[in-house]
Amino acid sequence: MKFMTEAIAHAYIGGAWQMAAGDKEFAVKNPATGETITQVSDCGAPEVQSAVDLAKRAFEDWSQIPAKQRAERLHRVATLMRARDEELAEIIVLESGKPMREAIGEIRYGASYFQWFAEEAVRAYGDVIPSGSGTSRFIVTKHAIGVCALITPWNFPSAMLARKTAAALAAGCTVVAKPAEDTPLSALALAEILEDAGLPSGVFNVIPSSLRSEMGDWLTSHPDIKKISFTGSTPVGRILFKQSADTLKKLSLELGGNAPFIVFDDADLDAAIEGLMASKFRNAGQTCVCTNRVFVHRSIEDAFADKLAKRVENLNLGEGQNPETDIGPLINRSALEKVSSLVTSALSERAELVTGGTVSPLGGLYYLPTILKNVSTDMKIAREEIFGPVVTLIPFDDDEECIAKANDTEFGLAAYLYTESGKRSWNVSERLDYGMIGINEGAISNPEVPFGGVKQSGQGREGSKYGLDDYMEIKFRLFGGL
Repeated sequence: MKFMTEAIAHAYIGGAWQMAAGDKEFAVKNPATGETITQVSDCGAPEVQSAVDLAKRAFEDWSQIPAKQRAERLHRVATLMRARDEELAEIIVLESGKPMREAIGEIRYGASYFQWFAEEAVRAYGDVIPSGSGTSRFIVTKHAIGVCALITPWNFPSAMLARKTAAALAAGCTVVAKPAEDTPLSALALAEILEDAGLPSGVFNVIPSSLRSEMGDWLTSHPDIKKISFTGSTPVGRILFKQSADTLKKLSLELGGNAPFIVFDDADLDAAIEGLMASKFRNAGQTCVCTNRVFVHRSIEDAFADKLAKRVENLNLGEGQNPETDIGPLINRSALEKVSSLVTSALSERAELVTGGTVSPLGGLYYLPTILKNVSTDMKIAREEIFGPVVTLIPFDDDEECIAKANDTEFGLAAYLYTESGKRSWNVSERLDYGMIGINEGAISNPEVPFGGVKQSGQGREGSKYGLDDYMEIKFRLFGGL
């Protein structure tokens, strides 16, 4: 990639690659080795102001061009991402540590959102509402909201930004992106792809920064930013929500999760284990929709644990470039310490260790895939988002008990259930208080469906036909005297 050819990766503002004021920079490290990949421009208030000014100026033209022309640009982006998937994936592997095949999957997943919203861009339909008067007409139209600040996480550094950006650009908005400081290179790579696809200058801007709280304050308080889209933790989401109040910004918040994975006594155990492996161990358990609590009917708990242990113990840890690797390192030292602390706490509270439970012999940021039995819902590990390769098995005796325990959390992002009963799958899923539910399926995210949660897991939806509306305002016009 062009932005990686120099000693430092620059910010991308107004269609130009530039250093931060004072030549400030910060290091991006490879979590698999601890080595510095490169230095990146460390943006601050001057870069925020410049990026917003240029995005606001670009909005005047971008929002007015025909939706079909915007769609053509987005189709080009999807094509370029797929053509360069290995090159883009290598960047993800370096800065996040995930295995190469997962990284390639992430790039293709991100490309699918550009394709989807290219197709949705031309379908931002309005309405003609019947009037009670013969001399007036009621017209409703949708319009791009304006400059959008997109704040993205490190666990899917390309796909999360792609999902937000595709919707924003399709709607006619312009973007100021602030990627996670652990993984800014994928955002800069996406900027290069958009540039090569012919996106006008100023429509998409990337301002990497190590100043997390300051950046949040500057973006949420800026009067020319009309919308904030944030994916990250619930505590940070609450802060951004409060900070946006004075300027009444539109907000999309995709926050923390505590996903239950329910295995009923009539479930196909092999299918359930396959679904759990897909849901739990992708990206070393570092995803917002990862299974956090596995509720297993008491009558099948031992059989399920035995089958699961055999699968988990065969997972290979290692660097992402190795094609045999199933699980890479955790993202940083604080993540490793959190996972270790939660497992230690559970064991002290009488949870039973089935396998794993410690840092890998590889050392560094590698943590062994772990299974804990006899976990109870009052344990800390069942109340907090683990964000690591740890399965907690919680036994239950009947449906009512399970539903109550699954809903007993402030979070409501994703849930999963396995049963061969159509009646049970319908009734239980109706009562689970979550925004997304996988029934006999452990992988639930697609560009065609709405992604988001309820309760303290956020507000708004990404992807699907609903995702475009989060970047648009509704205008009503009454034509009288006709």
